[in-house]
Amino acid sequence: MKLLTRNTDYGIRALAFIVKEEGRVVAVPELVKALKVPRPFLRKILQRLVKKGFIKSYKGVGGGFRPALPADNIYIVEVAKAFQGPVTLNECLLKKDLCPNRKVCPLKRKIDRIEKHVVSELGKITIAELLKG
Repeated sequence: MKLLTRNTDYGIRALAFIVKEEGRVVAVPELVKALKVPRPFLRKILQRLVKKGFIKSYKGVGGGFRPALPADNIYIVEVAKAFQGPVTLNECLLKKDLCPNRKVCPLKRKIDRIEKHVVSELGKITIAELLKG
């Protein structure tokens, strides 16, 4: 059971670093060094962040990335959705095809309630709050 994927984690870390630089353009080599993430992998993360509107990219000499939104408008749950779709805690261990009790399973119902609470709490956390510590 994994709440946030590796891509989401790196996306959040990249966003936090870019936002922390207070509006200046942050180049890829600087991000690679600071985040210790392989360049090709990081470029895919950054492309997704651009596509989803969290950051803006600038090409050419002096190019890099800047936030597209204020830090207090970037919610962790939205970043997670950009990378992994809906945030879920549980998928039936037996999968839908094998488990005929999925719709009436008492454990699944309890986990679903916990999941809603977790997603609600994640929905309150912004990049700005993460930077405050």
